[in-house]
Amino acid sequence: MKNIFLGVVWIVALLAPVAQAGDYVIGAGDGLSISVWGTPELSVGTIVRPDGKITLPAVGDVSAAKMTPTQLGQKLTLVLADYVKSPIVTVTVDKVTNNRVYISGGGIPAQVRYMSGSTSLFKLLCGLEGIANSDLQLAFVMRSDEKLDVDMYDLFSRGNLSADIALKPEDILFLPTNELNKVYVVGAVVNPQAIVFRDGLSILDVILESGGFTKFAKTSAVLILRKQEGERTRIKLNMDSLMKDGVLSENIPMQRGDYVLVREGMF
Repeated sequence: MKNIFLGVVWIVALLAPVAQAGDYVIGAGDGLSISVWGTPELSVGTIVRPDGKITLPAVGDVSAAKMTPTQLGQKLTLVLADYVKSPIVTVTVDKVTNNRVYISGGGIPAQVRYMSGSTSLFKLLCGLEGIANSDLQLAFVMRSDEKLDVDMYDLFSRGNLSADIALKPEDILFLPTNELNKVYVVGAVVNPQAIVFRDGLSILDVILESGGFTKFAKTSAVLILRKQEGERTRIKLNMDSLMKDGVLSENIPMQRGDYVLVREGMF
């Protein structure tokens, strides 16, 4: 009878699918509860050691890392069959320490985030306080020394959820500060401000987003101060020819770090 039982368990184990993307994988430091139905002396709480093993009464060391709770339960069923007749084993993860991602770059404070289960990049970004201070256009994800092809700006700011990815333990998110990714508008505009740079941003865009010109603005002599090859250059624009005459050549694209200076005219 025992041989028949073991044979059935082996078949179940062989037919059990490999851990799916959403299944939690046990790792070093995780706290586990091992419950053997009807045998309380073998039911214990244990911590996965750095070598990936756990220690059970009467059994000794058993490898647990890189397995799902279901897979570990099946393995322990086989191991305990030498000590208990027809054991029924349940494995529960009580404390998760293995499922973590790392965040750095300066856009938000550096931190380690522990995930209680499967989490997508979009969901993680939604939970980060101060994410508006990060330059998502230059952000990226590293996984096992490989830079993943994911556009966080397209995902988070534009809402393109098809760009979302499932995060994995030990992923690294690099979120640089957007302080160098702004266009600064000062002078005779309604709301002087810093505008986060984006692809396609033009001089007319930043003026309109700043509330437009005040009645004292000298619109025929708007200056853009731009740093190029280590030196600051001055670009003079006639916004009258753009807004009144439709001269589109005056609507030049902005660059990261530009300063737009709108002077007041003499009346």
